[in-house]
Amino acid sequence: MKIKPILGLVLASSLLISCGKTSEDKARNAIEEVVEVAQNNNAEFDYTVEQFADIKVLRYKIHGFDELTLKEQKLVYYLTQAGLAGRDIMWDQNYRHNLSIRKALENVYVNYTGEKTSENWTNFEEYLKRVWFSNGIHHHYSNAKIQPKFDQAYLESLLADTQTELNSDALAVIFNDKDVKKVNLAKGIDNVAESAVNFYGPNVTNIDVESFYGKMKSPDAKKPLSYGLNSQLVKENGTLKERVYKSGGLYGAAIDKIIGWLEKAQGVAENDAQGKAIGLLIKYYQTGDLQTWDDYNVAWTAATEGNVDYINSFIEVYNDPMGYRGSYETIVQIKDFDMSEKMSVLSKNAQWFEDNSPLMEAHKKDSVVGVTYKVVNVAGEAGDASPSTPIGVNLPNANWIRAAVGSKSVSLGNIISAYSNAGGSGRLKEFAHDDEEIALEEEYGQLADKLHTALHEVIGHASGQLNPGVGETRETLKNYASTLEEGRADLVGLYYLYDTKLQDLGLVDDWEKVGKAAYDGYIRNGLMTQLIRLNLGDDIEEAHMRNRQWVSGWAYEKGKADKVIEKVTREGKTYFKINDYKKLHELFGQLLRETQRIKSEGDFEAVQALVEGYGVKVDQDIHKEVLKRNAQFNDAPYSGFVNPVLNPVLDATGEISGFTIEQPQTFAEQMLSYAKNYSFLPAVN
Repeated sequence: MKIKPILGLVLASSLLISCGKTSEDKARNAIEEVVEVAQNNNAEFDYTVEQFADIKVLRYKIHGFDELTLKEQKLVYYLTQAGLAGRDIMWDQNYRHNLSIRKALENVYVNYTGEKTSENWTNFEEYLKRVWFSNGIHHHYSNAKIQPKFDQAYLESLLADTQTELNSDALAVIFNDKDVKKVNLAKGIDNVAESAVNFYGPNVTNIDVESFYGKMKSPDAKKPLSYGLNSQLVKENGTLKERVYKSGGLYGAAIDKIIGWLEKAQGVAENDAQGKAIGLLIKYYQTGDLQTWDDYNVAWTAATEGNVDYINSFIEVYNDPMGYRGSYETIVQIKDFDMSEKMSVLSKNAQWFEDNSPLMEAHKKDSVVGVTYKVVNVAGEAGDASPSTPIGVNLPNANWIRAAVGSKSVSLGNIISAYSNAGGSGRLKEFAHDDEEIALEEEYGQLADKLHTALHEVIGHASGQLNPGVGETRETLKNYASTLEEGRADLVGLYYLYDTKLQDLGLVDDWEKVGKAAYDGYIRNGLMTQLIRLNLGDDIEEAHMRNRQWVSGWAYEKGKADKVIEKVTREGKTYFKINDYKKLHELFGQLLRETQRIKSEGDFEAVQALVEGYGVKVDQDIHKEVLKRNAQFNDAPYSGFVNPVLNPVLDATGEISGFTIEQPQTFAEQMLSYAKNYSFLPAVN
């Protein structure tokens, strides 16, 4: 599970502080240090690369790399190369024509020598950059197909001038009305058939998927395998068949490159536990065996020592309308030891939070085990984590591993810092109800957001348990599983943000003001400001946006009689004012109890009613107003990153003796470099 930032800014970062013998003053100093680090802008470093369309591209620093040993630096380098080696996989997973289109557009961009001052060429460049940023022709967040601002005749002329080939179907789909949504989660349709994502072959339907996986039984019912996670489901001669991602299988050419770099990484592993985990990941890529995947996740979760860690493989299922198949992603991480040591209080108190939650007793865990947390600095990302990156991650996703072994939560510290240093846009003053709300946000908002992410990742995703005999949520809750889980974890954070316990643990100086700032920001975003990411008339499709709206909308509706949240109109502008924070806290507790019940019991009808009733449809009058009010701001609503380039320095014998770090000057520079050095898959797979 992962958290992504809101509106190109940092909504939150994980924040944990050590308890036990650590004094309250020291804990508070640690909080202040986190905020200061995020706000400390190094004038010599330019965080902004460029801005186009609705996107801002940023840079980040690799903090801590110089403090690693040469062996550890090699490990970082090999892991980043392994990640980049699989870059094309994400493109092909996103859509079957993506690689053909990207290769053609890149060839035009590099080789065209004609007129480059025209509006058409400017629009072509913008379209290519948008496609690069989204790893395909569908928007990275809205899932809608990106519309070019030039016509098909112009592109055909560019293809002809550069002798570039692009098959007729791929060319036509750029401009026609086919495959308009990468992921279509709308109610009452065949979500598989209506989604362009390349996890399923032509003519595969929802019923096909449910039937195919409904017949599969795990050898151990208490440890269900993640069926479908690493394969494409196709229909051949009327028979359903999996094409497994593995060496010698689907995406084998890229996977073999990944394996090669992972073998080098295993050779410089920091310890036996880390080396064992990497070895199991290699075996998984070689075989595609899902039992090996579980064995790897158990070993990876237990490997908590060392300066370097990583995420690598087919993991998050947000892009699958049925919630089975994992998108390829990698994040290579260097531990921030000082901040991780200071910020361990939540994980150490995980059982207290579970015991005191508003969940039904039957849905609480008797023993919350293995919850680990680190602040890390990213050294490289690829696949679904790049260019648009999360700011917090909690893995593994398998419920039984979380319950039996535990999980790892990380906050991407240098990514959060880069977002902060890149600056904001002033939307707060436009959409906040009054000066008091603005003052609370300015003084406590950043801290509140950091704590919310920490509670979401460390406590939220680790909390609760399924009833005996209830299947995995992807089977019971289907296309609503992801948004239910993210909303449930959000609610855990919201419930405890307005609690004296945070002050008792030394996390805050004033729990009430921090809680109010958190509630103001969440409701303001869930009911209004996140709508700037949608075109007028669109439904909400993305899982995180849905959960923010259904949580906020449910609380607003249920508290209407008591005016817990009041809709205020002033000078033609709409605001949402929280009148009773205590009652809102109680409402969040009620909704948390209900969402856990839905998950624990696998209640599909209830989750469908919740999400469809509050999380999908948008108030069109408010949406129109929000877009109009937001038009004054030039800051792009989405941000992402280029990756620093690690260049090995070789000695006289050809061995690596060190590294230099180079920052890309332009977005195109990095994308073309990746196309040259990491294109290991054919256009059609």
